[in-house]
Amino acid sequence: MEQISKYFNAEKYESVLFVLVGFVAIIFATYFFIKVKQPFYNGMAYPLIVIALIQITVGGSVYLRSPKDILRVNQIVQTDKAKIQTEEIPRMTTVMKNFAIYKWVEIALIIVSIIMFFFFQPMTIWKGVGLGLFIQAGFMLLLDFFAESRGKIYLEYLQTLI
Repeated sequence: MEQISKYFNAEKYESVLFVLVGFVAIIFATYFFIKVKQPFYNGMAYPLIVIALIQITVGGSVYLRSPKDILRVNQIVQTDKAKIQTEEIPRMTTVMKNFAIYKWVEIALIIVSIIMFFFFQPMTIWKGVGLGLFIQAGFMLLLDFFAESRGKIYLEYLQTLI
């Protein structure tokens, strides 16, 4: 049962990082719009804000959900281990498949951002969009890599319980 708490608490702590990075990105984007007011920095602000809103929403929901998940899975382990096979393992299998999708989307966004950054003229709005997208997609890819690694370990643990 320690593995269950360890997994969901790690998810909870990473979600705090998601939320914090989201707020920092919004602060930078706001600064770019209000103080800097140059096309390159305004361009960078757009993906910073859009992806920050996703980070805050997803991070906040994971943070709020994690304690309930610990209780839910611990209760399954204590009262009805059959639900591990019918509920928790299928849920985690879906989560792991989603990580594969997220990874490819994030890699595609990084490729697009690199092309944008090198294709467009210096200090244009589109070059800024490319850099902002690169920063956010790279950060998301990094954190999803760690989350996927934790998920794999947790799924393997669940399979030992059946």
